Amino acid sequence: MNNKRILTFVSWVFISFLLIVGCSQTTTSNPSSTASTTAQPVNLTISAAASLKDAMDEIKPLYSKEKSNVTLSYNFGSSGALQQQIEQGAKVDVFISAATKQIDALQQKGLLVDGTRKDLLKNQVVLIVPQNSTAVTDFKDLTSPRVKKIALGEPKSVPAGQYAQQVLTSLKLLDQVKSKAVYAKDVRQALNYVESGNADAGVVYLSDAKSTPKVKIVATASEKTHSPVVYPVAVLKSSKNIDAAKDFVQFLSGNQAKTVFEKEGFTVTGS
Repeated sequence: MNNKRILTFVSWVFISFLLIVGCSQTTTSNPSSTASTTAQPVNLTISAAASLKDAMDEIKPLYSKEKSNVTLSYNFGSSGALQQQIEQGAKVDVFISAATKQIDALQQKGLLVDGTRKDLLKNQVVLIVPQNSTAVTDFKDLTSPRVKKIALGEPKSVPAGQYAQQVLTSLKLLDQVKSKAVYAKDVRQALNYVESGNADAGVVYLSDAKSTPKVKIVATASEKTHSPVVYPVAVLKSSKNIDAAKDFVQFLSGNQAKTVFEKEGFTVTGS
């Protein structure tokens, strides 16, 4: 009887050992089970209009929480300069412009992934002055002899400068104030000129004006005086991570990003 018990115990141990080894081999022979839980690291380069800097910096950690394997690298500048960089072969996955002109040009050259272009945001054009200034309360005050320098984006490459030129032309002020213009390489530099007191006034976006307590908004340009301020976004065909780039663009239209954009003074179009 004891021999039977010993034999039964040995048999049970042997069967258990076979089962453990079998399960171990099954797990090891199926590498996809491990791969499926570990996403491959991805680096995305985002070229974005300078006016988006604060919002995009705030969005980065939010996206990282959802996609820990994706590293976002930003390249900020004037939309025109960024467009030229892309046309010259810069490695960019996603482009966000502050105007449709630059995206249109890239699309005409076949550089965008079909179906990824959409209007992401809208903005407003505002007139700003240093916080303690009382010399300017409206656009018409720019003609005053008290105003020596007006900060504007370079119209040839900076959408904010193009919108400003449209506003001043519409208000029949451009010829009177043109000699006072101090042109900036992007809208953030125009903002800095006013912040530092190196310009008596400046024309920037609402989102830029809200980014600093050193300036105040004295007037908002009527939408009738300029083209709509639209920020289109698209994925570039040259991207080596098109699926990841598409996912990031989708995130920019989601609720988390929307909250950030609206706080910074943008309007999310959702189209």
